[in-house]
Amino acid sequence: VVEYLDQILPGMDGEVRKEANKVFKKQGFEYKLGTKVTSAEVVGEGVKLTVEPAAGGEAETIEADVVLVSIGRRPNTEGLGLDKIGLDVNQRGQIEIDHDFATKVPGVWAIGDVVPGPMLAHKAEDEGIAVAENIAGLTGIVNHDVIPSVVYTKPEIAGVGLTEEAAKEKGAIKVGKFPMLANSRAKTNHEPDGFVKIIADAETDKVLGVWIIATVAGTMIAQAAQAMEFGASSEDIAYTCHAHPTHSEAIKEAAMAVTGKPIHM
Repeated sequence: VVEYLDQILPGMDGEVRKEANKVFKKQGFEYKLGTKVTSAEVVGEGVKLTVEPAAGGEAETIEADVVLVSIGRRPNTEGLGLDKIGLDVNQRGQIEIDHDFATKVPGVWAIGDVVPGPMLAHKAEDEGIAVAENIAGLTGIVNHDVIPSVVYTKPEIAGVGLTEEAAKEKGAIKVGKFPMLANSRAKTNHEPDGFVKIIADAETDKVLGVWIIATVAGTMIAQAAQAMEFGASSEDIAYTCHAHPTHSEAIKEAAMAVTGKPIHM
């Protein structure tokens, strides 16, 4: 894995990034961090990749069977004739909208990957419902502060809300963590990797972010997103009965850990 930045999974919680790096290295992944790709050349049945340090330095080559380029996404707005109706795009090629998904051109609305925000199918789906309601004269709202994201590796990685780093910039916080190694279902299934991390406001206890590495993190994060949508505190989650044995018990335990009271640690 060749990564331009000094760590994988940019934008995710710092501890999650480090843990994922460790887990995948254990699986046999080799990382070249702080490295940029300068060329890729097809040679016979394979590919010769030329890379060099991102900060500059001596180049080296990597011979591979296949090269997967995965460096992000961009809005597909070319050829739509937006300029013909007086609609501009920003520097990233996105269509700017207001809170109701309306553009500056009356009667033209935009959602999904062509507007600012995470380029995720579930975000676009919710925006589609909201904009249809707005067009129909109802009230359609999407809470863009509570959009879960999932990395579909094994184990999965999922997060919703603020990272610990971002939360600290806004004020004092409390953090609770619980390892999947101590979760009964994960132990039974021989799935010890990962943890659940809950970040809460130090004063109000409101949950600001939840980050998970676990085999079913993508499913588990839905509970966290729903709790945050209702403005839950870590105490609300901690005092909610969770079925045993389930992976989701780790969310309860992480919530209990926010106040230093996990029962299986």
